Amino acid sequence: MKTDVLRSRLEELRRTLASASPDPKSRPRSTVHTILRNRIYTGAFEWLDKVYQGSHAPLVSEDLWGAVQDVLDGRKAANIRASVNDFPFTGMMTCGHCGCAMVAEIKKQRYIYYHCTGFKGKCGEPYVREEVLEQRFAGLLRQLRFDDAAFELIQRALRESLQDETRERRAAIERLRGEADRLQARIERMYEDKLDGVISDDFYRRMQIVWREERDRCLKDIERHHSADDEYIDNGIALIRLGREAHDLFERASASEKRRVLNLVLSNCSWAHGELTAKFRQPFDLLSETIAQSTLPKKGETGDLPENEKWLRG
Repeated sequence: MKTDVLRSRLEELRRTLASASPDPKSRPRSTVHTILRNRIYTGAFEWLDKVYQGSHAPLVSEDLWGAVQDVLDGRKAANIRASVNDFPFTGMMTCGHCGCAMVAEIKKQRYIYYHCTGFKGKCGEPYVREEVLEQRFAGLLRQLRFDDAAFELIQRALRESLQDETRERRAAIERLRGEADRLQARIERMYEDKLDGVISDDFYRRMQIVWREERDRCLKDIERHHSADDEYIDNGIALIRLGREAHDLFERASASEKRRVLNLVLSNCSWAHGELTAKFRQPFDLLSETIAQSTLPKKGETGDLPENEKWLRG
């Protein structure tokens, strides 16, 4: 019965698309099915069994796309619409075996399980309970936790990096100002040579264009250095504080809020062989690496964070 309804809906959608085309046969049902399965409309894309965030604007949300996958997999559409916002990890993971999406399903009207859509063929990865996934995601976020002493060290590293960058920026401005002045002086001398008849008007015009372009480039670079936004330090500290508190936020968040926390901190999440793998987004990857490499100070002691230069902008 579900299959018949799905076929009917796909045929209805196919006819709607075909009506907008000069060739009524240009939109077979398989084409519609392929379009609905394509993750690219969410703003992401799959390549070599991994999901990457694209630079294009999404046309549909991850939640809606995940709900469509559930419907295509034969689950009751009404059930999906009623509970899609209650699935915190919808659109968050792919199957580590085949790269297909992991979707949620309610069993016995109370238990939520996630499984591979099997779009590329039958997948042997067993279903996994939502509670298990929640524990694994919480474990990843727990890697970003650190105490007040470490937080002070990270802030110090950021502020020291700002001092280094400021010195470098001032030195660059001095070099650019010297180059711009040299080019301006050359233009003025060349103008005098033109008036004295030492060089031709044609040569003067050609060289003037070249040197003025170089001078203007130097002036633009100087302006860019002057307008450099030092607020990145405050923004960086705010992000570090968010990473530090991400685990606690996740623990008490609603389903949709859990997704927002995870999407902000993690990327390329996949599930295979009963294990969750993911990558930390920037700058949380650096934060995780710094915490892992650091010997955190005990109470009353001082410590240090390795490779503070990593906290420079860019």
